[in-house]
Amino acid sequence: MDQQKLKKLRQLRRRHHVRSHVVGTSERPRMTVYRSSKHIYVQLIDDLVGRTLAAARSGIKEQTPEYGGNIKAAKAVGQKIAEAAKAKGITKVAFDRGHYRYHGRIKALADAAREAGLQF
Repeated sequence: MDQQKLKKLRQLRRRHHVRSHVVGTSERPRMTVYRSSKHIYVQLIDDLVGRTLAAARSGIKEQTPEYGGNIKAAKAVGQKIAEAAKAKGITKVAFDRGHYRYHGRIKALADAAREAGLQF
């Protein structure tokens, strides 16, 4: 098996391990993060209904810095998702980091969301 397949299998195993413990409800939705090399995306998901309640991403020129693959952009996205959650009346979320380690951009996004008023 080549390296890319092994890497994908390890990522899937880590993702399933995290998501087996994290479930989103309408009162406490799951805040899931996707990180690409150039952008970062976050959604608030109600798993019981299977619906996205709010979303934010980097790359929108009016809202975030030009380049979305750095900590500065992750902080801006964290603040945007917290504002969107407050507008919908959501104060508590379950943080789902996926298969990513909790450091760098993921940690910056989570910290910015906490500072803006979300509780994990």
